[in-house]
Amino acid sequence: MKAVGIIVEYNPFHNGHLHHAKQARQESGADLVIAVMSGQFLQRGEPAFADKWARTQMALDAGIDLVIELPYVYATAQASDFAKGGIALLDAIGCSSFCFGSEQGEINPFLNSRHLLTEHWAEYQHLIHEAVQTGISYPKALNNAYLSLTGNRPGFADLTQPNNILGFHYLEAAQNLSSAMDPLTIQRIGANFHDSIQAGMPIASATGIREAFFKGDSIEQLSAYMPEGSIASLKKTEKEYGKFGSWEKFYPLLRFTVLREGPHRLKQYAEVTEGIENLIYQSAKTEDSFESFISLIKSKRFTRTRIQRMLTHIYTGFTWQQLRSFEGPEYIRLLGMSRTGRNYLNHKKKNTTLPLVSRAADLNNSMGKLDIHATVMYLQGMGSTNLKKEFTTPPIYWG
Repeated sequence: MKAVGIIVEYNPFHNGHLHHAKQARQESGADLVIAVMSGQFLQRGEPAFADKWARTQMALDAGIDLVIELPYVYATAQASDFAKGGIALLDAIGCSSFCFGSEQGEINPFLNSRHLLTEHWAEYQHLIHEAVQTGISYPKALNNAYLSLTGNRPGFADLTQPNNILGFHYLEAAQNLSSAMDPLTIQRIGANFHDSIQAGMPIASATGIREAFFKGDSIEQLSAYMPEGSIASLKKTEKEYGKFGSWEKFYPLLRFTVLREGPHRLKQYAEVTEGIENLIYQSAKTEDSFESFISLIKSKRFTRTRIQRMLTHIYTGFTWQQLRSFEGPEYIRLLGMSRTGRNYLNHKKKNTTLPLVSRAADLNNSMGKLDIHATVMYLQGMGSTNLKKEFTTPPIYWG
């Protein structure tokens, strides 16, 4: 059986994601689609809108055949490490290809860009270092260095676009892994990554959907932008927790943690650097909402996303020492499967290069224990009374 892999968050699963999954299957000629999905905390440093089981159900309802979890250490990482974790898992489970959505819409510009940077790697790193020294953010430094090498010539990927950036890192990760998977991309359609909902457009961004909900729209009012399965899962989430995940909801617990730890201990947590722990602490002392809190911290050097990742690690207690101890994914955590997905696993499970895990009780290494802990902290933030849900929820079987 031939599988195509995709790396996703589904926060929540919407019509654009459905298009991506269908096109990935079609373009690859695959028999099934395997999704590596972030768990309870996401790459932009946020708690998930709905828990990983609800988002797994959304994916299965929409035709995804296998959903496996991207471990916390990669799900909450900068783009290059996020890609490293996702690509490693797709390779380990035996995918023939991987497919990502991009603003570019064609794979050759990505291949050209990757070849260029490989050929001029030392110069590229030097340009990045020089740019960072001027005080600009790291993402801006990367882009400036890249533009210096390409000279805005045609034929290269536009790495100012968020999905293009991720796509480039997927190719980079696959190359570093010496993976035999074929890279594919499809044109991203509809709303851009951060766009608000626009009336009359059937495809909205996940950011726009969440924004509309928190501004007062009901789940039913957002049904035009999501498949029926997503609507049903969100209604179930609302009934179970009485709310959806956001930093505003988690802020009282985050604020307590920051104030309890103090600046000296805050700097031990992953990505907290350059003395920003002092500003985080002082801002928590004065601000009673998350938006006012983060507005005092973000700057040209420290973007909102970078700060949110720091805050995620402070909230979960994830340290620099832990971050530096991991070299790659250590298992394949199964969250859900269709009948086709189960047949694939029966055929492939003896040939996967990482152990397949279906029960939380079997996550007995440090990476697995971190995932379990992250789930407990997420459930606490959601006000759940069932903090053992990780152990009592089996993989979801669809069909």
